[in-house]
Amino acid sequence: MPDMRDPGHLPKLRADGRPPEPDWLPRQRRGTTPQMIGRYPDFDVLEERDSWDEATRKVVMARLAVPPELSFFSAEQSPTMRAFCDAALAQDSEPRVPVAELVDHKLAAGRLDGYQYADLPDDRETWTLVLTGLDEQAVALYGKHFADSEPQTREALLRRFAAGQLDRGAWERLNVKRAWSVCMRMVLEAFYSHPWAWNEIGFGGPAYPRGYMRLGGSGGAREPFERPGATDEDPVGVAPELER
Repeated sequence: MPDMRDPGHLPKLRADGRPPEPDWLPRQRRGTTPQMIGRYPDFDVLEERDSWDEATRKVVMARLAVPPELSFFSAEQSPTMRAFCDAALAQDSEPRVPVAELVDHKLAAGRLDGYQYADLPDDRETWTLVLTGLDEQAVALYGKHFADSEPQTREALLRRFAAGQLDRGAWERLNVKRAWSVCMRMVLEAFYSHPWAWNEIGFGGPAYPRGYMRLGGSGGAREPFERPGATDEDPVGVAPELER
């Protein structure tokens, strides 16, 4: 196994310090996607918003106007939170889905999932310990705070986090692998609740009250509002290997 203190085993960056963009995905031509790339460059789910009922439309459109300030996470925690979300979701340039903001507002409002693991504290405390632990580990291993570290360094730490290989300090108060599950559940829920992520994957948005006409249709029949993908490539097959 490569030495996790040396992030050099991870994929190389472009000259500007950012990860390479997938050259098999086109630039988005209609609507917005994260980083303006996607498989469905001519699809914009927001063109269908008039077909949604008023309550649904209000909820979805509010996700486009989420306040940029973080209120649950402190001024010290906020940079770490933003860096964690960017690294975990590979959002390395604008436009970004405001995942940190969505998670922050959910936690600030106390809208938790209604359950927690027996060997973890409340999700709010779990998040606080995770961000503290990432900063502690980044300083101990690399001499910089997590948010100030290079992208490769952040990814190296997140790999250790996902594998449950972080210890000492705040990590001693957590089941590390379960904490990863809690954080990623909330991060992914926030990401895929946003219309820009729907554009990226070609999702047609809420079905009520319009409904879908061609569920289970043969021959790959599409709904009138759907658009064909620009490529049939399997992203798992074409994505660069993350470990060499």
